[in-house]
Amino acid sequence: QVQLVESGGGLVQAGGSLRLSCAASGRTNSRYAMGWFRQAPGKEREFVAAILWNAGMTYYADPVKGRSTISRDSAKNTVSLPTNSLKPEDTAVYYCADTSRSIWPATRAFSYDYWGQGTQVTVSS
Repeated sequence: QVQLVESGGGLVQAGGSLRLSCAASGRTNSRYAMGWFRQAPGKEREFVAAILWNAGMTYYADPVKGRSTISRDSAKNTVSLPTNSLKPEDTAVYYCADTSRSIWPATRAFSYDYWGQGTQVTVSS
């Protein structure tokens, strides 16, 4: 019912910036929130940021607070995550996710119904 495709990943030098995007297709009438997660090799998938689809309220994990800004464009059915002051510890595969479950803040992976394929972000030191 919902398909998500991430883009915008790549190789960035520490201190630089990038913008991740997620394009959604399919039904969105029941969407409650969308989020971003990241997973580095050998590590658990961790929450990055989430946004309530209708109200636009946001929530951030501490490591990206003040550096990332999650936003959504309801008309285009997209969600973005620009991040500045990138650090090597930001290196991971980043995933966007979509949920119809009314859980807030939606910081747990099991709260989400749909996932994208992921996009690699590598930050060099």
